[in-house]
Amino acid sequence: MLLLLGSFLVMMLIGVPVAISMAVASVLYIVLYGIAPDIIVAQRMIAGVESFPLLAVPFFILAGNLMNSAGVTGRIYSFAVALVGWMKGGLAQVNIIGSVIFSGMSGTALADAAGIGTIEIKAMKDHGYPVEAAVGVTAASATLGPIFPPSLPFVIYGMMANVSIGALFMAGILPGIVMTLLMMITVAAFAYKKRWGSDAPFDVRQLLSAGLEILVVLMVPVAIYLMMRAGLSMNTAAGIALLVLLALDWYFGFSAVMALMTPVILIGGMTMGWFTPTEAAVAAVLWSLFLGLVRYRTMTFSTLAKASFDTIETTASVLFIVTAASVFAWLLTVSQAAQLLSDAILSITDNKWVFLILVNLLMLFVGCFLDTIAAITILVPILLPIVAKFEIDPVQFGLIMTLNLMIGLLHPPLGMVLFVLSRVAKLSVERTTMAILPWLVPLFLALILITFIPAVSLWLPQQLGLLR
Repeated sequence: MLLLLGSFLVMMLIGVPVAISMAVASVLYIVLYGIAPDIIVAQRMIAGVESFPLLAVPFFILAGNLMNSAGVTGRIYSFAVALVGWMKGGLAQVNIIGSVIFSGMSGTALADAAGIGTIEIKAMKDHGYPVEAAVGVTAASATLGPIFPPSLPFVIYGMMANVSIGALFMAGILPGIVMTLLMMITVAAFAYKKRWGSDAPFDVRQLLSAGLEILVVLMVPVAIYLMMRAGLSMNTAAGIALLVLLALDWYFGFSAVMALMTPVILIGGMTMGWFTPTEAAVAAVLWSLFLGLVRYRTMTFSTLAKASFDTIETTASVLFIVTAASVFAWLLTVSQAAQLLSDAILSITDNKWVFLILVNLLMLFVGCFLDTIAAITILVPILLPIVAKFEIDPVQFGLIMTLNLMIGLLHPPLGMVLFVLSRVAKLSVERTTMAILPWLVPLFLALILITFIPAVSLWLPQQLGLLR
């Protein structure tokens, strides 16, 4: 076990990519200790990606890339400006609201940071905000991507933990709202302290227009419910509601109604049994293509090709990490690392709350060094048996793990969001790190609430009958 972990850490320290580090350390351990035939490595790698839920990965990535290619991010930004741009620290609030909406399409923190985050940082700098403030709020809001459904980390966790991905998606909604409110309160505090003004005039017509768009989106599920109560079938009611929505959007030229409908379609479709969470990823791609090719007509062959090639590159990276991490996690299990960790934790405490504190510290530490997908693939088989002993709901634990690892993305030495924003804002990694620090406060507050108040993450899936 020491050789496995030691060789992995040495390679990480000298800058070898995480997936290659895990793969080489695993092969080295198997060859030197003869723990299993060499063919086992290939078999475990194949087994790591031989999962139906993993089919969602390339499609959710493609959906986010297509939304960027279709120019939807610009529409989201304009909508958010109309909604909250008039507040003190308006563009910082816009940053958060924009990320909330974009999270319903991308499912990853990196897509948020590199997509709408690029627009938001430039706008804040152009309006006189310190670049550190722009980077800080963008980093914090990027963590919303994997909390609101759809979420790529939830798909990986659900596969590894054998937990309903639909339940995980629903469990992320309330914590995501809590995180959003905490971030907006933080912006208000900064605006008061640093005397930030508003960035758009208070325009009643624009505000009412943005409010109307939200109302239109919310009325779609209400209208479907009322038509079903009147005797129409679910499919007929949904079809009528969607046709009316398309007609209204074409007539009034709404700014972001169709973009706002993305999470409604995905969540509604899963709730009504139209498709599984994995199939929802395909629905997200089809909706993105409809918006880009038919509704907005902003997508060209070249942008479609670029989105496809970007998806291939990202998916290959993600799945390579999953395959390497699968072998690495299997070897940790075979070498009794999971049992040793379990015994060590249980020797320290038999209190559930103390365990949650310890495991939060562990995951925060791991998140600073490991890629999110690799961390989930390695940690879930090790920690889930201990979680079961303490009778902690695995869905709640999935939320806890994901948020911890998202916070890790904001920190050196391997925080990918940190490096993306450092490049976008043209700041040194050191200055970017310092800019992010104050914005960790709302994230840690949200983490405390999710950890110690299970209802925050479990209430909604329980109400929808996804959990007992």
